[in-house]
Amino acid sequence: MHSRTAALSAVSVFLLTAFANAHATTGIEDMRSNDTVQGLYEIREKAREFVASENAKGEGKWNASEPNLKVFVPRCAVPLGARWDTIRWSSVDKRGELSEHTRRLIAVTCARSVDRAQKWDVHVPVARQLP
Repeated sequence: MHSRTAALSAVSVFLLTAFANAHATTGIEDMRSNDTVQGLYEIREKAREFVASENAKGEGKWNASEPNLKVFVPRCAVPLGARWDTIRWSSVDKRGELSEHTRRLIAVTCARSVDRAQKWDVHVPVARQLP
């Protein structure tokens, strides 16, 4: 029984190592659009383009981050759009009091996808640059 457990443990370590290496080498640069899926690379680049345009207006300096790597949306049939958006949520503090929170972000938008002409938007986090 001990040799079987050791073999399973070795296989588990191998699989975890292989997964970690594959995940480390697959970055957003490789996540490009294809015929059916909108690439996170293009979504990130649209967010960066939007932030550069907003920064040029002189109303603060922002940096766009990356979209969540788990996001999966159909390919957009029209050019991507972008706009400021805000997410809102509530939490309860230690005293049981409700606290409201907000966070500014960029919504990269698609008005019509290639699959069933659905709309979607992907939120991309932003951070204000310190002066």
